[in-house]
Amino acid sequence: MSYTFSFTPSIVRNLQIIERVRENIRLTIMPPLLAEELRRQAHIRSTHYSTRIEGNRLTLKETGEVIQQRKTFSSRERDVHEVERYYQALQKVESWVTANKGITVAGIRKIHALLYYGKGAKATAWRDGQNVIRTTSGEIVYMPPEAADVPALMKKLLEWANSNVDTLPIPVIAGISHYQFETIHPFYDGNGRCGRMLTTWILYRGGYDLGKFYALEEFYAKDLQGYYEALITHPHHNYYFGRNDADITSWLDYFLRGMAQIFEQVAEEVAQHVANDNAPNISDTLLRQLDVRARRVVGLFLKQETIQSTDVAGILGVSTRQARNLLSQWVDAGWLEIADPSKKGRKYSLAEKYQKLL
Repeated sequence: MSYTFSFTPSIVRNLQIIERVRENIRLTIMPPLLAEELRRQAHIRSTHYSTRIEGNRLTLKETGEVIQQRKTFSSRERDVHEVERYYQALQKVESWVTANKGITVAGIRKIHALLYYGKGAKATAWRDGQNVIRTTSGEIVYMPPEAADVPALMKKLLEWANSNVDTLPIPVIAGISHYQFETIHPFYDGNGRCGRMLTTWILYRGGYDLGKFYALEEFYAKDLQGYYEALITHPHHNYYFGRNDADITSWLDYFLRGMAQIFEQVAEEVAQHVANDNAPNISDTLLRQLDVRARRVVGLFLKQETIQSTDVAGILGVSTRQARNLLSQWVDAGWLEIADPSKKGRKYSLAEKYQKLL
C-alpha cells in the first residue's frame, strides 16, 4: 500500500516546528508535579474536545469534574459516560505505550469497544454492512468501502504504518493513518473518536508524546468545519471513485499545521510555568519512591489538602474499590496519612516529609 502526497514547503516548515518544540520540551527541566498537572489538564482537554466533536454537551469544566470527581449530571448521563469511556481509553493507550505494546488490529478493536461500550466489553467487530454518511436532508456526503473490504484495508493500513517508522517522520505516519482510518470507516459508529485515539497512540509510541502535555483534538474542535473539509481530498463521494487513491497532501498539510500550532502552544505554556516557578529543588530520593500513578495522585494535593478514593479513581481511571486498595498501600508505604478515618468519608493527606514535593 502507498499514499500519494508531497512534502510541500508548508509541510516541511511545520515538521521543523514540531521537531524544534519536541527537543526544547525534552531538554526543559520542570518540577515533576508541575509536569503531572500539565498532563492532567491535557488529558481533560483531549477527552472534552474529542467527545465535543461528536456532539457531547458537557463543558470543559464539567468534563474535568466527571474525570476527577466522578460527578454526574442529570439528563446528560450519555455525555458523562462518553467522557468516562474516552478517558479510560486514553489511559489504556498510555499503558500500552509504556508496556511497548505494538499497534495491532486487535488493539484498535479493543480501544473502540472501550470508547463505545466501556470496560469489560468484547472487542468490537468491523462493520458488516455499508455505512453511508449523509447530511440531515439525506444527501450522500461519503460512501466508504464495502464491508467485505474493511478487514484487508485495516490490515494493510497497520502494516504500512508499522513498516514505515524508519523511513517517514512519525507525525506524517500519524496524519496519514488518521486520514485512512476515517476513509475506511471500519465501524458503524465511533470512527472519529477511535481514529483520533489511533493518532495519539502512534504519536506517543513514536516518541512524540511531548510529555503528554498536548491535545490535538482541541485544534479540530475549534475549527470543525476546516477539519471536515480537510478530510475531503477528492470531489467524488464514493471511496472507489477517487477517495481510495486521492492525493492527500492537503489533508497532511492541515494535520501538521494543527500539530505544529498545538505544540507551540504547549511550549509557551511550559516556558511560562517554568519562568514563574520559584519552588525549591525537589528531592530526587523522595520522587524515586513514587511510581507514575503515585506521582499523579500527589499532584491532586496542589489544589486540595485532602483526597478521597473518588479523587484517585477519577484521575487514574480505575474503580473506587481499586482506588481504596491503592490508598491503603500508599498509607503503608508512608507517603500518605489518614486524615479522616470515617468509613464513608475517609480522607487522606500527604505525609509531612512529602510536603516538600509541593
